[in-house]
Amino acid sequence: MGTTATFTIGELARRTGLPVKTIRFYSDEGLLPPTDRTDAGYRLYDAAALARLELVRTLRELGLGLADVSSALAKSTTVGELATRHVEALDEQIRRLRLRRAVLRAVAKRDSELEEVKLMNRLASMSDEERKRLVDEFWDEMVAGLEIDQAFYERMRAGKPELPDDPTPEQLEAWIEFAELVQDPSFRALIRGMSEQQAAQIKAGEFQQPADAWQQNWPGWISRAEELVAAGEEPTSEAGQTLAAEIAAATARPDQDPTAREFRTEMAERFEVSGDPRAERYWQLLATINGWPPVPTAQPAVQFMIAALRG
Repeated sequence: MGTTATFTIGELARRTGLPVKTIRFYSDEGLLPPTDRTDAGYRLYDAAALARLELVRTLRELGLGLADVSSALAKSTTVGELATRHVEALDEQIRRLRLRRAVLRAVAKRDSELEEVKLMNRLASMSDEERKRLVDEFWDEMVAGLEIDQAFYERMRAGKPELPDDPTPEQLEAWIEFAELVQDPSFRALIRGMSEQQAAQIKAGEFQQPADAWQQNWPGWISRAEELVAAGEEPTSEAGQTLAAEIAAATARPDQDPTAREFRTEMAERFEVSGDPRAERYWQLLATINGWPPVPTAQPAVQFMIAALRG
């Protein structure tokens, strides 16, 4: 189609599938000014007007009002510029449709109630920046006014949800559960309590030794405990108590007796807090959202070590 071709409103209607009445309305409102007129006064439109009309339709389908559409078109003069803006609008429409499809799939899978559907749609429609801001605000509240290990909390808050444009139902469900988790009062109380405990330990000079020991040895302890669980060992068995003794020895400060029942009970209580299933779930959900390798549960191993320390 050459750029010199012109069309009547009827021809535009046949090419775009829009009603003549709608095209005439757009023209009357100044969104689609005619390129020329026939001797009889009928409006004619060129190829640029056709591209402009397609963009108007897309913008209107996205929910933009006439004033916003007019503003969006103000700087579009050539067919190429109009096409570029049309592609951008279509990309946004496709993104929204994909999210809507993912929400509907998740609704069908979960057989959700009406209020949950509304929540899922609202959470799914959040932008990347809104999702990241939700996480930043969560961690800001968790450490507000506390003297904590900055490096530790920088690692905690570095993981941000990056939901893809076309999420799977599993990713969307993970994001919805993640958003609900970081807003759950009991979870927030758990993490805030952990932060306050760390701040108290730092103030008392009791933080560095156990913290360093946990960071260095945690993967090895988990692996050992998993092997003992798989082998059917009891926490009170010789192997279980050997592991408990190693944990106690590694975490005890010079002024503490790692064999004392009181100390081991204190360590067991710390394991119960830091090994809370909800804290683990936080990272499992984040891995699903971002397409990271799955985070397997360490709960059987954690519970084994707690029982061994108490044994």
